[in-house]
Amino acid sequence: MRSIRAAATGAVTLSLALAASACGGGSPTGGGSEDSPKELTYWASNQGASIEVDKKVLRPELDKFEKQTGIKVKLEVVPWSDLLNRILTATTSGQGPDVLNIGNTWSASLQSTGALLPWDAKNFGKIGGKDRFVDSALGSTGAPGKDPAAVPLYSMAYALYYNKSMLADAGITKPPATWDELVAAGKKVSKDGKWGLGMEGSNPSENIHHAFVFAKQHGADFFTADGTADFTDDGVVKAVKQYVDLMAKDKVIAPGNAEYAQNQSVSDFAKGKTAMLLWQSASANLTSQGMSADDYGIAPVPVQSGTPGTGTHVNSMVAGINMAVFKNTDNLGGATQFVKFMTSDAEQKILNTAYSTVPPVKNAQSDPSFNAPDTAVLKETLATSAVALPQVADESQFETAVGTAVKELFADAAAGRTVTTASVKAKLEKAQQQMPKK
Repeated sequence: MRSIRAAATGAVTLSLALAASACGGGSPTGGGSEDSPKELTYWASNQGASIEVDKKVLRPELDKFEKQTGIKVKLEVVPWSDLLNRILTATTSGQGPDVLNIGNTWSASLQSTGALLPWDAKNFGKIGGKDRFVDSALGSTGAPGKDPAAVPLYSMAYALYYNKSMLADAGITKPPATWDELVAAGKKVSKDGKWGLGMEGSNPSENIHHAFVFAKQHGADFFTADGTADFTDDGVVKAVKQYVDLMAKDKVIAPGNAEYAQNQSVSDFAKGKTAMLLWQSASANLTSQGMSADDYGIAPVPVQSGTPGTGTHVNSMVAGINMAVFKNTDNLGGATQFVKFMTSDAEQKILNTAYSTVPPVKNAQSDPSFNAPDTAVLKETLATSAVALPQVADESQFETAVGTAVKELFADAAAGRTVTTASVKAKLEKAQQQMPKK
């Protein structure tokens, strides 16, 4: 999912979408047509520092598409706080866009509604073939064994951004490689109104991404092999507690971060209020907020010990944005043309440069312009030490249930209430009870 985003926290559940007839896009018939061949509606996710930034990035490219094809694209940039609920509502009402961006972690959940166009060999052939895309990005496009529900658009990974002068002034000569090192460094700089690390405690999506990575580092997962929720595994409990303890016990995160959900931690880092930040592809956001690239460094997210890699040395989820088409669009041909345009080598270079993301298209990713130090860290992480979130139908409920549980634990920490192993397990048990029964 997105880098700069708030959580999808609303009450609309995927079970509603599954209960209704699976339809979406501009046509209420559910079949897809060419009734409106000269126009498209596109819901873009908020990738930049603001919706206005996104419009400035996207509008010239959409105008370029219109000039090439004669198809006008009506653009709406949807905040991450609204996006999932609006998509789910569209799957039940039939009133939605023709083409849309989705967080890649939602792919399997939205696929299960039946509302999205499957990207089989024939459809992939219309946009140049499936083999144009890197494997890590394709791994987050839907349930294993099924035709993808979406096409990769932007690839991202988490990294550790650090303020060079703040660490140097504290006598820290290199960025932390393990969590113990991060806590030690964070304690050295957490004084005089400044803090070691920034995060977004009121953002369930951010919470679940970090909780997932910590769980992987503890050898645990949130689902069993058959897709059953398993939120109270000892490794999961240890993982969530370690994450929340960065505020509750280690005191390297400001208590006020428990209320953050809208990029405030990025702004704090850009303003020198925090020394470190865990974020997805943050460079463009930091630049837009006036922080010079010379002032910060980028390193892999810490692991428990050693260096990032496979197995328990996982240090990021496979983050990214996919592009989907509602199956009953009234401009099926135009929608496919638009996906082809947006995933073309040329557009991939333009768009991923603008958002400091990594192209999921092989030819674009190999362009020398994506070999800068910050992008190189993200590319290496995606290639060697990132894992896709569970590609299961219940993934969106999992994000909301567990992400909200972690949000509540951060609220406890900020209020001075003790966060114990028992309290963590109780929150996770409650979250598991909210999942659909098998």
